Amino acid sequence: MIDLRSVRWVPAMIIAFMVAGAMPSSAQVPPRFYWKSLIGGRAVPVIGMSMSGNANPIDPTHTVSPEASFEATMVIAGYAHTFTLFDRSAMAAVLVPMGRLSGGGSIFGRTFGEEASGYGDPLLEIDINLIGPEPIRNIPDLMRYEPGFSLDVLVDLTIPIGEYDSEEPLNLGQNRWYGRVGAPIVWQLGPWVPGRRTTLEFLPSLWLYGDNDDFVGHTLSTDPMFQIEGHFTRDLVEDLWASLDVTWMTGGTASLDGVEGDPLNNVGLGFTLGYHINDNLQLTGGYMATVNDSEPTDLRMDGFKISLVFGWHPLIEGMKRLQGEP
Repeated sequence: MIDLRSVRWVPAMIIAFMVAGAMPSSAQVPPRFYWKSLIGGRAVPVIGMSMSGNANPIDPTHTVSPEASFEATMVIAGYAHTFTLFDRSAMAAVLVPMGRLSGGGSIFGRTFGEEASGYGDPLLEIDINLIGPEPIRNIPDLMRYEPGFSLDVLVDLTIPIGEYDSEEPLNLGQNRWYGRVGAPIVWQLGPWVPGRRTTLEFLPSLWLYGDNDDFVGHTLSTDPMFQIEGHFTRDLVEDLWASLDVTWMTGGTASLDGVEGDPLNNVGLGFTLGYHINDNLQLTGGYMATVNDSEPTDLRMDGFKISLVFGWHPLIEGMKRLQGEP
């Protein structure tokens, strides 16, 4: 019989990524997220985040308010599914954020002190592999899987239906469409042996923003922002891995009625730990903070996130029943 521990498929299904609406672009897509899994797999993530800084952590434009202070406690729930598209591995996901946001200070000269709670803007993502292994269609394919050099293309789109009050500057919803186009890269280093797996991973992406034409009576516009994330990941033991993480953002100049603010140019550093609880559950936790933030106008933000993902596949669950596993 096949040892089900050798075909554990959950690892790439953590949905705690740094996507517009669901997670701000100052956080990161978790390392190992774009490893491939068995086609037809499904996952339900529950993600908790606690973030603070001098910009609204939920707003992907990160408009800095030098004297302001913001805090956010969020929970994100979603669903993901793997499939084939044009005979390549693909994944689609939907995420819905909810939680509480508070802050006080000044935004574009408007002093405020308030709290918002409820639902944010839901996010849709689709990712398709362009270069890399063939789709994993069965158990033998899964046992042979090695990423080698893998290149994907992804598209994120956030739908502006979250809770929004046009008379207040602090909101969970952003009252505008926004998203990104990215190219996830996974580069395998050394042998692909559980307990010794090592990767370098990169995600360059371009964030694009529509206008918010009712921001406390004004029009808020944001230039495109370029972002690149990097991860060095390494197995510590078979079921536990760690990663050193870095992200860099540049651009994204915000304008209120045509009056421009300052562009972003920020670096964040952090770490991630991941643990496979069993064949269906994976736990991931991490911390990220900006480091070049000594000036009052620099973006200062830090945050913790923890993710619990339940994943399953009809083929694997059927094998468990045949082998008499609970």
